[in-house]
Amino acid sequence: MIRAGVIGAGGMGAVHIKNLYENEFVQLSAICDVNAELAKQQAELYGADYYTDSSKMLEESTLDVLYVCIPPFCHGDIEEQAAAKGIHLMVEKPLGLDADSVRHKAKVIADSGIIAASGYCLRYLDTVAIAKEYLKDKKIGMVRAHYVTTPVPTPWWRKKELSGGQLVEQSTHTLDLVRYLCGDITQLYANMSLLLMNDIPDLDIPDVGAIQFVLDSGAVGHMQTGFIQFDHRSGIEIMGRDFRVILDGTTVSIVDKDKEIVYRSKSNFYRNLTNALIDAIRTGNRDLILATYEDGYKTLEATLAANTSAETGQPVKLR
Repeated sequence: MIRAGVIGAGGMGAVHIKNLYENEFVQLSAICDVNAELAKQQAELYGADYYTDSSKMLEESTLDVLYVCIPPFCHGDIEEQAAAKGIHLMVEKPLGLDADSVRHKAKVIADSGIIAASGYCLRYLDTVAIAKEYLKDKKIGMVRAHYVTTPVPTPWWRKKELSGGQLVEQSTHTLDLVRYLCGDITQLYANMSLLLMNDIPDLDIPDVGAIQFVLDSGAVGHMQTGFIQFDHRSGIEIMGRDFRVILDGTTVSIVDKDKEIVYRSKSNFYRNLTNALIDAIRTGNRDLILATYEDGYKTLEATLAANTSAETGQPVKLR
């Protein structure tokens, strides 16, 4: 049995706790949250020990894998502590708010030899796998992407110093799929503004944004991000000569001159992520991890670079 611990019992933490509990190879051993009542409630529901201090949990619990499901400003050195103990990791996005500190964490993790996944769950969609397979021998020329939704009520999400803004904390999922399906971003230029939602208390993040980017293949792309709508829409359109692949939410359409084929997702991508990580730990097959910690770092780097471009008015080149 793989002994699992989770830091952060609400939101996405609760989703991962349930999926870990339902995996036949997992023993849910410990749950930690600064909210003692929430930690205790989740621990009692799933038969685990509970903690309010993550360092104490790592010291007292015997764990094989740790899920870090807390806001990006709260991480401290949790990842380094786990890596030093040989505990495998799944770290929710975004991995942090400072590229240098996350790069350091990535090196510590790599040097430790543990398996480390990031929370880019959309890579585990069955429809994304179909798109990935179709595109493997295709030359991409242009990409259009968007993530436009409603405001998030969570207080820390509204503050740039705590969340990094919508692109870093939320729309990052779409930008990560662009990287996964189309290649790394080498240069970008961004415009962002707080235009319409400034009646929300304590909000200081842009509510609209546009990012123009260049991929390592030379393909060009554009992405829109915002939370000025009453509903949620996200997607990517990937175009080459005489073909296009359209991801609309979790549905994918493959279109060429002769036909259009539509695939609707039939899988739980959160569960797929956990099952892949547990299988990777059990078998040692790291190829099962579709979104590594290093992948998460590269996507974070791109979103932080977009913030920098929007602030300076200058294009930014990426590593």
